[in-house]
Amino acid sequence: MTNHEQIKDEIYALETKLLKPEIRASRDELDQLIADDFWEFGSSGESFGKENVLERLPKVKRAEGFSVSDFDARLLASDVVLTTFKTYKASKDQHALRSSIWKKNNGHWQMTFHQGTLIVQ
Repeated sequence: MTNHEQIKDEIYALETKLLKPEIRASRDELDQLIADDFWEFGSSGESFGKENVLERLPKVKRAEGFSVSDFDARLLASDVVLTTFKTYKASKDQHALRSSIWKKNNGHWQMTFHQGTLIVQ
């Protein structure tokens, strides 16, 4: 396995971890996975910083997580990765295009940017 494949697998695991209901409900888990300078353009059209996500996400009631398809990861630098993928949330019959930037901070990967764009059927 190449270094790129290894990083892609590691980032995929982190990206899908962030989509699990039990992780999204945990402020502590989110705090570890999201960088202090995190910024998001949400599928709602709103923008969020880290503190907003830590306050808002654990309070959102959800029945299930997301399924992921078409995942790709591109190494932009030795410590920066861009991911692109699609998600599907069955409870809302909702598809979205997503992209994230992950940066290695103090030896740990953290998400520093995320964008979700709803796919209108």
